[in-house]
Amino acid sequence: MRTIRTITSLRWWSSGVLRQGSRRCFSSSHNHQATWGFIGLGRMGFPMAKNLRAKLPSEDTLFIQDVNKEATAKFLEENPEGVRIAENPREVAEKSEIVITVLPEPKHVESVYQQMLEPATLLKNGTPQKRLFIDCSTIDPMTSQSVAKLADSTEQGRFIDAPMSGGVVGAQAGTLTFMIGAAPDVVERATEILSMMGRRVLHLGEQGSGLHGKLANNYLLALNNIATAEAMSMGIKWGLDPKALANMINISTGKCWPSEVNNPVPGVIEGSPASRGYEGGFGVGLANKDLKLAIQAAKESGVNLALGDRAKQIYDAAEADPNCKGKDFSVIYRYLGGKE
Repeated sequence: MRTIRTITSLRWWSSGVLRQGSRRCFSSSHNHQATWGFIGLGRMGFPMAKNLRAKLPSEDTLFIQDVNKEATAKFLEENPEGVRIAENPREVAEKSEIVITVLPEPKHVESVYQQMLEPATLLKNGTPQKRLFIDCSTIDPMTSQSVAKLADSTEQGRFIDAPMSGGVVGAQAGTLTFMIGAAPDVVERATEILSMMGRRVLHLGEQGSGLHGKLANNYLLALNNIATAEAMSMGIKWGLDPKALANMINISTGKCWPSEVNNPVPGVIEGSPASRGYEGGFGVGLANKDLKLAIQAAKESGVNLALGDRAKQIYDAAEADPNCKGKDFSVIYRYLGGKE
């Protein structure tokens, strides 16, 4: 087994193949190379992989893979050193010790991990050590748990869920927040890996906890966005100045992220999506996707939701509206008839 450079001594596999040293010292020695895999080079994954490659030791190799061949070709062109393009997910899994995935939907996560884990011969036909699989996709917890069980039952590696917050801007700047669900013995190693792509890593519990936390947060965000749009519209139609109203709310009990940072009224927050024709930001379709995942997971757990279904109807309608489709989710204000 390849020995990794260390500055602390930590056993991060509790069984099977042991790897000493969770922290890597980025020296220039070529005697201790490591291999990494990254699958999913979309709007979030591309800058995340770029930040990862920039912070890895120069002698390490990063295998990348995406169904979009233009994305992998562009990544290699921009990052020619220490990058290899893999033909498929299986090749990534065979050649990499650590695999990070950033994929759009549950079906994509399920398909990619089946390709990587079946047949269960990675340790025999590829790098002879258990992998660490880190999935940063926002999907339903049941699919994530199913993939985790497959990795565990085949004894080919450990799987953690690590959904993120911060959007494309955070991915580009390396300031993402990751919410992870992982066994205690892999938390430190996962934290230092994710810290190469983000600013904060929050361990919320065992596998699945990261997704539960992310979905609870985004459920609240989706509802707060509607409520903020309604409250701002209400005050403006009563004759209140939009900025004065927002300032009052933001030093009062109604303060929330949609009111303070991403206010839905054009001109209230300079540079916000609302002030740019609702361009950029967190797409209404993505907000709707996360809302639906949260509602689904809540119902599967027997949680009573009073507002979720009505909120989903509003986001469904806004996403289908030609004047709102593809815009930042603060465009709900426009859909509800707010004065622009």
